[in-house]
Amino acid sequence: MFALIIVAILILTLYLYGTRNYKYWERKRVKHDKPVPFLGNNARNYFIQISMCEMASEMYWKYPSEKVVGFYRASGPELVIRDPEIAKRILTTDFAYFYPRGMNMNSHGNEPLLRNLFFADGDIWRLLRQRMTPAFTSGKLKAMFPLIVERAERLQIWTLNAASKQKEIDARELMARYTTDFIGACGFGLDSDSLKEENSAFRKLGATIFKVGFKEISVIFLKEFFPTIFKNLKVMTRVEKGIYQLVNEVLCQRNYEPSGRNDFIDLLLECKKKGTIVCESIERKKSDGTPEIATIEMNIDLIVAQVFVFFAAGFETSSSATSFTLHELAHHPDIQNKVQEEIDRVLERYDNKLSYDAIKEMQYLEWTFKEAMRMFPSLGFLMRKCAHKYTFEDLDLTIDEGVRVIIPIQAMQNDPKYFDNPNEFRPERFDPKNYNGENKYVYLPFGVGPRACIGERLGLMQSLTGLAAVLSRFTVRPAPSTQRHPVINPTSGVVQLLKGGLPLLFQERKSKSQ
Repeated sequence: MFALIIVAILILTLYLYGTRNYKYWERKRVKHDKPVPFLGNNARNYFIQISMCEMASEMYWKYPSEKVVGFYRASGPELVIRDPEIAKRILTTDFAYFYPRGMNMNSHGNEPLLRNLFFADGDIWRLLRQRMTPAFTSGKLKAMFPLIVERAERLQIWTLNAASKQKEIDARELMARYTTDFIGACGFGLDSDSLKEENSAFRKLGATIFKVGFKEISVIFLKEFFPTIFKNLKVMTRVEKGIYQLVNEVLCQRNYEPSGRNDFIDLLLECKKKGTIVCESIERKKSDGTPEIATIEMNIDLIVAQVFVFFAAGFETSSSATSFTLHELAHHPDIQNKVQEEIDRVLERYDNKLSYDAIKEMQYLEWTFKEAMRMFPSLGFLMRKCAHKYTFEDLDLTIDEGVRVIIPIQAMQNDPKYFDNPNEFRPERFDPKNYNGENKYVYLPFGVGPRACIGERLGLMQSLTGLAAVLSRFTVRPAPSTQRHPVINPTSGVVQLLKGGLPLLFQERKSKSQ
């Protein structure tokens, strides 16, 4: 009998703990779905039925007359933003209240790979951003363009060989191998040739980063539900060893000194050589209200963490965006013809060779790529965490420190309120003569504000070059197994993945002489 009482008390205690915050949005008069004990509103994501982006989009569409919607992830209250003006405040105007991205659950430092520019918060993020921004200037981008062209030419050769077999090609895998090779060259000074090597170790490592299974989902749930008890559980164990091994090999080859290759590893070694990074703290203030001074040393762990995010973010986001562009062009041959006519016209002025200046002139290609990212952004949502108690004065709503906010950009970018007939693939939307400047805080595939993607220009240039390389030599058509509307993989986290890839037929174009 006594044992039953103890069990009942434990169950009741656990229940009260798991539902302790479930009146949060009700007290603040914010509309929300009724939460399920322990799981909140996130049950289907925990059970790998729908992705995080789909969950956020669902809440967006469910409450069309609201500017914000309440949400519970496990027992934690979150706020889904439905209004671009509020998104603007969060991302730019009131950034000091929302500088944490809120995705790093290992703030205790036991997961070193997450101490990178994307996941890090507070002073670590600010210090890294300050030191690394010079790596992504226009001059640096132009200097590495020959490496992009070399990989794009390999992409043409590999696609020609594959297309000659008259079999469908997974455009997602094809573009992932191209971007992996580019990152190998520009990031590590390595000639990985993932296009030629079917079982490339470099490509396998990249694929592993986003291979999320039940184990990883379980760890994330435990960390969200019991953050204190399970704070030392690690999410990235499946790739940590491989990344450390890869970076250490490259560093040893260079004797831990810049090699003159001007790649990403060199940049990080130069950062280390410059010594302590110093900036005003974004987190701590002195008694007189002025910021304290924050410092950090660029040690090996930090170098590995930056390499990890450069590798992960670079290849997966770019391959997602470029392959979806090809998918849409396969279903819109008239638009594909216009893109190819522009590519042909521009390349003719540059001796039919890809170059930095040639790509810059391909405006319609850029509009087409941007339209594909509008319909299916690689990152389907943005997340921030409230660093200090904050009041949305127009809503008469105050949220507390630690509450995360979600901006479901895929839903916003496909809302007819901002883009007429959003299901229509229409590159002309991004012609400056047509584009509505008021949509600046609706169209956010690279984010905006101090935490916008630092590699936006590099990613854009690499993607456009890959597309120009393919479309100058091939026409893409739907394959027998092509799904018109691909299904999102429910295991997708930050970056959206598709079930079954994007199979297409690649038909070689005849040259003018032929």
